[in-house]
Amino acid sequence: MRNFKNLSVWQKSHVLALSVYKITSGFPKEELYGLTSQIRRSASSIPSNIAEGCGRTTQTQMAQFLNIAMGSASELEYQILLSKDLGFIANSIYTEQTEKVQEIKRMLTSLHQKVSTDN
Repeated sequence: MRNFKNLSVWQKSHVLALSVYKITSGFPKEELYGLTSQIRRSASSIPSNIAEGCGRTTQTQMAQFLNIAMGSASELEYQILLSKDLGFIANSIYTEQTEKVQEIKRMLTSLHQKVSTDN
């Protein structure tokens, strides 16, 4: 069992989730149960699945939760694009957040490879 708080990918994804919550607080109120909810859920799913994977007993289980976190990161990447195209966020915020997501995806890939080879 690992301490998820010590993983830099968890730390970065936690900061990203906090950032997404702040950004989406300015979304239109009619999106509260639509895009706002979806984007927050996918953002919080990344660090949540990393944490859950760290609590599992085998490397295989850890790798499975890292895969789920990667799926959530890809979903978030699209939702950020959609938010920009709908005019909910500025291009600069889109670029900044997308770069953060892509960095997290690279880190998840690296960690997944390490966990998978440790089996």
